[in-house]
Amino acid sequence: MRDCHAQLTEAVRRGGTALGEGVLVPENPDWVRFAHGMMPLMRRPSEIMAAELRKGGEVHKVLDIAASHGIFGISVAKQNPAAHIYACDWKNVLEVAQKNALAMGLADRYHLLPGSAFETDFGSGYDLVLITNFLHGFDRSTCTTFMRKAYAALVPGGRAAIAEFVPNPDRVSPPIAAAFSLMMLAATPCGDAYTFAELEDIAKDAGFARVELAAPEIGRNRLVVAYR
Repeated sequence: MRDCHAQLTEAVRRGGTALGEGVLVPENPDWVRFAHGMMPLMRRPSEIMAAELRKGGEVHKVLDIAASHGIFGISVAKQNPAAHIYACDWKNVLEVAQKNALAMGLADRYHLLPGSAFETDFGSGYDLVLITNFLHGFDRSTCTTFMRKAYAALVPGGRAAIAEFVPNPDRVSPPIAAAFSLMMLAATPCGDAYTFAELEDIAKDAGFARVELAAPEIGRNRLVVAYR
């Protein structure tokens, strides 16, 4: 991240990172260190998100996109005793998630889908897709394409739960969510922090019938729920 921001002027000129694919390089070992470091910080937000989603009913088959440390899927599994979690991320990163699932007694309900979220076959029949801090890495067209894939993996009435930094319509508040767009400019070819209206448009363009902004804050994120 320091390398990306050291070339911020060039990123502004280009409209995206000056470092090729930036942090999105496949099997980037930095994401392994990220997963180890972020898991303790995300534990409480993941529990808040899982509790909010549990209000919509029990789930049995859950897809966790860019699972990283796995704690978002693990928290859903702990609040839904029959749920099986299918975690998608790079193979080296999923080793972290698998160890965390084992440590929390969920190894028999935790399944790995290694590879790119854009290329890996998810299968079908999911009640819930978790999309946590993922869409901000890509442009709107790419996000819409991915959300169509998520839509296809869901059962009728299924939900996509999107946790993101969500700036207000003015795009300058709240400060942390708004400033995150600068981080994406420096670190990715075309990522951004999307407003709720933008996320709603992306989801509806992908086929989702209804999109809601949930009340609780998920740490620094907000929870956006799209219904198939």
